[in-house]
Amino acid sequence: MDLGTLLNMGAELVQGNSDEATSGLDTGSIADALGSLLGGGEEGGLDLGSIVGSLAGSAGESGGLMETVGSWIGSGKNAAIAPDQISDLLGSDKISAFAESLGISLDSAKQALADALPEVVNQATPEGDSDMLGGLLASVGGVEGAMGMVGKLFGR
Repeated sequence: MDLGTLLNMGAELVQGNSDEATSGLDTGSIADALGSLLGGGEEGGLDLGSIVGSLAGSAGESGGLMETVGSWIGSGKNAAIAPDQISDLLGSDKISAFAESLGISLDSAKQALADALPEVVNQATPEGDSDMLGGLLASVGGVEGAMGMVGKLFGR
C-alpha cells in the first residue's frame, strides 16, 4: 500500500474516532499532518524504522511498547496503545507539532493517534512484504539487532 493511501486511511480513522475535536477536521489536513509525523521513510514511505528503532533502544524502559508495535507488524490482532504511550513511541515534540498543525489539544492528538496508528502500521506491513522486512531489519541493526528485538519481545 502506498504512503498516500495509508495516510488517507489514517486520516479517516482519526476523523472517525470518538473525540469531537477531530471529527470535524478535514481529512486532507489530517493526512498532511500524519505525513509530517510518520513520513520520511525510504522512497517516501512510512518511517517505521524510527518507531522500531526507538523501541529497540529503550526496550527495558518501553513499558511493553515493543510487544504492542510487534503486534501491529505481525499477523494477528493489533494490540491497543494508550494515548499516553504515544509520546513514548513517537516523541513529545512530534506529537505537539501534529496537534498544533491540526489546531487540537495534545490529549486529542494522542487519542487520535492511539486510535489510528495500530491499523496504519498494520496496513503498511502486510504479511510477506519482504521490502518492509528488509527496511525493518536495517533500522534495528540487521539480523543480529532483529534477533535481539525478538528476544526482548518474548522475554528472552
